[in-house]
Amino acid sequence: MIEKFKTGALVLLVVLSLVQSYFLAYSVPSLRTTTTTEQDYVQTERMGPEERIENLIYPEDMVLHLGENRHTVFYPGTNFYERILEKLRGREFKGFQRNARTAVDWNEVRNRDQGVELRFGSAMPVELLQRVLKLEADPQFLADQIDRIWIFNPQGREEVRVYFFSSDRQVVYESVRADLTISDIQEYVGYGAYWPSYQTNDGLLYLPTEPLETVQAVVGYDKYTTEQMQRNLFFDPAVTRTIRDRSGTQIFTDGKQGLQVEQNGQWVRYTDPVASSGNVNNLTENVMAGLQFTNQHGGWDGKHRFVNPGSAEGGRGVVFQQYWHSLPVITEPPLRFGQIRLTLQRGVVGEYERSLMTLSGEADKTIRYLPAGESLSQALQAYERRAEVRALYPALRAEVLEEQQISLMPVWAVRLTDGTQDILLGALPTGTQVESSIPVTPVEEQEGTPEEEDAERNGSEANQTGGEGSGSEANQTGGELNPSGDTFNQTGSESPVNEIDPAGGAVNQLDDGMLDNADPLDGGDLTPSAG
Repeated sequence: MIEKFKTGALVLLVVLSLVQSYFLAYSVPSLRTTTTTEQDYVQTERMGPEERIENLIYPEDMVLHLGENRHTVFYPGTNFYERILEKLRGREFKGFQRNARTAVDWNEVRNRDQGVELRFGSAMPVELLQRVLKLEADPQFLADQIDRIWIFNPQGREEVRVYFFSSDRQVVYESVRADLTISDIQEYVGYGAYWPSYQTNDGLLYLPTEPLETVQAVVGYDKYTTEQMQRNLFFDPAVTRTIRDRSGTQIFTDGKQGLQVEQNGQWVRYTDPVASSGNVNNLTENVMAGLQFTNQHGGWDGKHRFVNPGSAEGGRGVVFQQYWHSLPVITEPPLRFGQIRLTLQRGVVGEYERSLMTLSGEADKTIRYLPAGESLSQALQAYERRAEVRALYPALRAEVLEEQQISLMPVWAVRLTDGTQDILLGALPTGTQVESSIPVTPVEEQEGTPEEEDAERNGSEANQTGGEGSGSEANQTGGELNPSGDTFNQTGSESPVNEIDPAGGAVNQLDDGMLDNADPLDGGDLTPSAG
């Protein structure tokens, strides 16, 4: 019996030895360098809510082209924006063909054909976009970055065209097997058919013909402590020492890593020297690593959107722009608030900047109107850096008040060629009455305007009729709007930001000579013409 047991054990050992020899002989070892930093060992405490990449990737705005040179714009968080985006997330985009950008007359498409244009405002890696849209894995396409998607129905033709625009401004990718029908386009356009119009001379900047109805808010805030950040970022906070410079900035360091506390304890900058290498940074890898790092070291204060800071960063820079409901939060120097900024080297964080203030509690809201038409056009033409303007959008200017409160004031903002944001024009004075306006309040605060109801009916009717296109059958149900109604205070304090005479807010058409020779998509020469 003992001999049989010994024989069986020996056979088992021989078999295991043969299996191990097989794996040693035929398996391919990993040649990738494994980098482990102290960041992987820091025991972090939960400070704020975590976020997923799917919630950080979305267009800066949507431009609806209604045909006959009519356009309107939807902003993130607003009802129709969210409805269109949700529908597109369920569609499939396949069969990508690479073409020259000049192969299509985009001026003609914009003015003649009905469609929707999704604009990201910066170069978006297709690898990241694939996490929110169903894109076929085409190697050449996945390696590129895009800054807009244009979906339209050519006039008089029973088809839908879908183009993804490369950020190199030379190439477009057409999805020739997109899961979209003419009914889809008619539904999207139906949402904007009864919406106030926007005008453009260059296809880059869209100016509303009627004032924008926005919300001024005063919101309370909480604050992370420097001790929390120390415990969250340093391997052993007990060995850190404190340095204070002449400006009052406080620096915590363990000899390698540093935590710089600025702006009276409201802003921090963490640094951890990362050895640079000759390898090219992958922006998608760095965005995902930046997301994970932020989840672990401070969390998120409300809604954010990924913004590519530009090619000058070499794929190392990652910015997450904070939104309050439907509008981005911006500041004027020296205040810093509203962005999370990271610098990474192949997925390892070298710098991490953020505010220690987090918005909390109920907001005291007041209806405010942003000027439109001729007033906005004149302010844009008079702007000293007009030739550098690449985007115009409504935003909220943050200002820290006493008693731990932050004021969020509606403004018109511009983004320049170098990526910086600047304030162009403030809201009309408090109490200004307007005959009609464009609401940009978020989904959860809209009150169901007549324009919304008409647009919803129009979109539903369009969705149940229309021609055939390529792809699966369009969704046949439109659904009803179910906005909840917050009550807004109609009075409030005067705006401290660049207020203008309401008499100057008359709605007029833009001067056709303002940008005579502008490129239809790239902005071209944006200097106002003499005419």
